[in-house]
Amino acid sequence: MAAPTPVSALVHSSTLVTAGVYLLIRFNNLLVDIIFIKFLLLISGLTIFMAGICANYEFDLKKIIALSTLRQLGLIIRILRIGYGDLAFFHLLTHAIFKALLFICAGVIIHMISDNQDIRLIGGIRLYIPLTSLCINISNLALCGIPFLAGFYSKDMILELVRIRNLNFLIFYLYYVSTGLTVFYTIRLLIYLIINYFNLLSIYNLYDEDFTILKSIFMLLFISLVSGRFLR
Repeated sequence: MAAPTPVSALVHSSTLVTAGVYLLIRFNNLLVDIIFIKFLLLISGLTIFMAGICANYEFDLKKIIALSTLRQLGLIIRILRIGYGDLAFFHLLTHAIFKALLFICAGVIIHMISDNQDIRLIGGIRLYIPLTSLCINISNLALCGIPFLAGFYSKDMILELVRIRNLNFLIFYLYYVSTGLTVFYTIRLLIYLIINYFNLLSIYNLYDEDFTILKSIFMLLFISLVSGRFLR
């Protein structure tokens, strides 16, 4: 969270954070019969719930996105423990795309408000950086699992599999409540960043959008729009 935003985009999407999850996916067949699996299923459910609660009460922009990553990793571990390694890897790939897009857009916003990360000091960025606001909106909607974006194809399948598996009520309700918490903190983030008016609590570094960064952002945007369908 203290690293530069491009570094955070790599770390939280596809390198350091997901390395352990990838190893668990590779060694899934060796671990599937161990009694530790049931304990890990409960721990991952509590991780999802805890990350959702913390993100709803956090005001640091990068911490909210980092807690979102923690929630998605708990979700991957959970679906892996239920017994669907391929689906866990599929969600790992789709999550990496829209989470990298989300971090890059957050970096543009933080730079614009003079390196301030408090979302209470941000507002009305749609008036100054509309294209970046569009991209952060789409990446947040993909995080929620809105239909036909990258996150929809894996999250919808995970929801269906959780419903048809013979899981106890604690695991079942933890998953569904945690999915609702994701939607809550995503809408809260959009209200603070996009919908609120400019509140004059921070000095905006007003500038036209940097088209060098926008080329990378739109490349990630295109991939996040079409990757779920093609990877499926």
